[in-house]
Amino acid sequence: MADLTYNLNGGFKPTLKRHADLNGPDYFPTPAWATFALADNERFEGEIWECACGDGAMSEVFEEVGYNVISSDLYDRGFGESGVDFLTTKRQCDNIVTNPPYNCAEGFVSSGIANTQKKFALLLRLAFLEGANRARTIFSEYPPSRVWVFSERITFYPAGAERKGSGTTAYAWFVWDKDAPGNTELKWFKPGYKSSYS
Repeated sequence: MADLTYNLNGGFKPTLKRHADLNGPDYFPTPAWATFALADNERFEGEIWECACGDGAMSEVFEEVGYNVISSDLYDRGFGESGVDFLTTKRQCDNIVTNPPYNCAEGFVSSGIANTQKKFALLLRLAFLEGANRARTIFSEYPPSRVWVFSERITFYPAGAERKGSGTTAYAWFVWDKDAPGNTELKWFKPGYKSSYS
């Protein structure tokens, strides 16, 4: 299936530096080390819902460290429940953690705020902090509690691809914590996750 969001409103996704499934529906499996970084620094109480689970890369990390994980995706990638549209569902969960499709990130924030009871975390480009529209809407109404900036660059690869080179885009985990509303805290992951968990 072609990715109908690849050229949206006349703009192209910045995917030229990303090793990924460009013919698929914005599918970029998350390297395990990027998920371990979040799991090491944020504690979650209750279940975690990975709502764009893809092949289960992120779900498996959270299961490995002891969480009960619910996995779903709009598309069937051979893992979790398929056909679940996170942008329209009313399903509730204690915590929601995912790497959302690039062109749906703002919608995922809205749905995540509505559907999570405790914490909601999205892996996003650091540049998501920019933009007048997001400043007026998301960040003025629902600012994240913490933004965890990666000290190392993430490179996204399709399953089975040779891993070489380094990404050129800065990423961060954006965490909305319903028990810690208010000002956004900017934090940095210590270097070393990439080599420790790769």
